[in-house]
Amino acid sequence: MSKGPQLKKQKALIVIPTYNEKANLPVLYGKIRGFTKAADMLIVDDGSPDGTGAIADGLAKKDKGVKVLHRAGKQGLGTAYVEGFQYALKHGYQLVLAMDGDLSHDPANIPIMISLMKENDLVIGSRYVKDGGMVNWGMGRFFISRFANGFLKWLLNIKQQDCSGGYKCYRAELLQKIGMEKIFSKGYAFQVEILYRALRQQARVVEIPIIFVNRHEGESKLSMNELVSFAGTVFKLRLLTMMGKI
Repeated sequence: MSKGPQLKKQKALIVIPTYNEKANLPVLYGKIRGFTKAADMLIVDDGSPDGTGAIADGLAKKDKGVKVLHRAGKQGLGTAYVEGFQYALKHGYQLVLAMDGDLSHDPANIPIMISLMKENDLVIGSRYVKDGGMVNWGMGRFFISRFANGFLKWLLNIKQQDCSGGYKCYRAELLQKIGMEKIFSKGYAFQVEILYRALRQQARVVEIPIIFVNRHEGESKLSMNELVSFAGTVFKLRLLTMMGKI
């Protein structure tokens, strides 16, 4: 892919899907603003019954760099990101950074990720490269994650170490080439699908080490249905590739 414009001319948008994150969102906002004043934020809230949407609106009122999309009910992480990315493309952002709303991703990495976009199309915050890792994870979840990543790398021939992480920075040009309308994953499997589609577009990808911290407040959204959907997505991507459709 061609080298994009210089960073000083680029607009960056941080997309943050939320569902019941009222305790975490104000803290996350403050941490992000501690590391970047220039990047805008887009909070995509799925009708959180705990009032997260109202908190997001309050942040938008005091900070013109904060935007909010309210969605009617819980529709899935993947669809939230697709809508967020479509918003970014529609409004002329050149860089789009995706991160969790539960403080699992350290905003200190945002300037590092953006700086690496000078020579890359996608920067991945990786738990599995040297100096990366996880905090507050049980052994069961750790082994499931490691097994899933190994399975993905084998079946889809992915070379990156962290195939399912959600802390990423994309060049808008790459998202346009992928085509958000082609994404079929609705939940967590979105992370696998968009990485795979990026690689099929010959994207320049780099991983940086991050420490993933299990959520501070609230409940995890990962369920057995999500794990089943995850496996189904992997096999579907493999089948579509064999059929020449990706």
